[in-house]
Amino acid sequence: MPSGIKDKVAILGMGCAKFGERWDKDADGLMVEAFDEAIADAGIDVTQIDAAWLSVAFDAQNVGPSGIPLAVGLRLPGIGVTKVENYCASGTDGFRGAVYAVASGACDIALALGVEKLKDTGYGGLPVRTRGTTSDMIGVVGSAPGNFAQIASAYRAKYGVAPDDLKRAIGHVSVKSHDNGALNPKAHLRKKIDIDTVINAPMIAEPLGLFDCCGVSDGAACAIVTTPEIARSLGKTGLVLVKAIQLATSNGWESQSTGWDGTYFHTTRIAAKKAYAEAGIENPEDDISLTEVHDCFSITELVTMEDLFLSADGKGWKDVLDGKFDSDGKIPCQIDGGLKCFGHPIGASGLRMIYENYLQLLGRAGDRQRQDSPKLALSHNLGGMPNQNVSSIAIVGLEGA
Repeated sequence: MPSGIKDKVAILGMGCAKFGERWDKDADGLMVEAFDEAIADAGIDVTQIDAAWLSVAFDAQNVGPSGIPLAVGLRLPGIGVTKVENYCASGTDGFRGAVYAVASGACDIALALGVEKLKDTGYGGLPVRTRGTTSDMIGVVGSAPGNFAQIASAYRAKYGVAPDDLKRAIGHVSVKSHDNGALNPKAHLRKKIDIDTVINAPMIAEPLGLFDCCGVSDGAACAIVTTPEIARSLGKTGLVLVKAIQLATSNGWESQSTGWDGTYFHTTRIAAKKAYAEAGIENPEDDISLTEVHDCFSITELVTMEDLFLSADGKGWKDVLDGKFDSDGKIPCQIDGGLKCFGHPIGASGLRMIYENYLQLLGRAGDRQRQDSPKLALSHNLGGMPNQNVSSIAIVGLEGA
């Protein structure tokens, strides 16, 4: 039986570009911005990197169909570069590749970098892929807001939540994240909002209004990983170690059976159980210090709290309103502002989430730093649509946690 990767890999350094409408830089420039911070944090030279993973979802709009742009942009020393695309889980999957390479002994130091340049496409949302065999198999009908709004409708019906109560709960998700993002100099949107603004905003897909939907941004984030032994030999102390990485991919069950009722994300529950087992976590509500989750829509974050077993089924909306996931709550969620304030440059988002957790664990998050000495932090991505998706979870923690 596999024993997992718990404590076999340390994060040596991380970096993150400022997210936003980055007209000043192309994809290469964003990669360099994130990498420069990461390698300075790691305290190594580029020649010490043995292998690299590049995550990008829409390569035609960004860097092209290979890993060469990463090698050229960073002047990597003739090493292998693997390009990764796995929907919105691309960034975490790139990180997984680098972590697995180190854990297996295939290399001593590995790099994972995610980037997406979306604002230059001339399109208000995500670029539209041409249809073909893969697109037909996915079976997505309608818009992303419309599909995720159906999660909210099913949730209301199943648990008997009054429409106004759920609207106020998902509105609180957005208000909380904007409060947090206002303290983050790397966030795209840094303006606080109030609940009335959210509730009275233009409707996109009932009950999701304008402020319930994340924006489109440019961005990049980077991680450099190695073994704990090598990290210590380089003078690193207070290490942040990888406790677990898990991915779960829909096999069609949600849309091809009567077993799924549309109120939760099946793959997230599978990935969460496996990640907790790998990390040795028996009670996530008590053990997880903070989370970064895939809040593409406010209802997604609310439901994900239940899928991660941080709220009981049907109780997530109450926990949100009670402040459980606020920055000063029991388990802060999106303490950096989340997708709501960063937007969603797809290939970068997963690594950006890990970056925030890394800073929080090391006590380096500035004005938004959690004051209770966090020990374990979880990040989660959900790529695709509610009925067919890929879910990724990465848990990182301090040495000894």
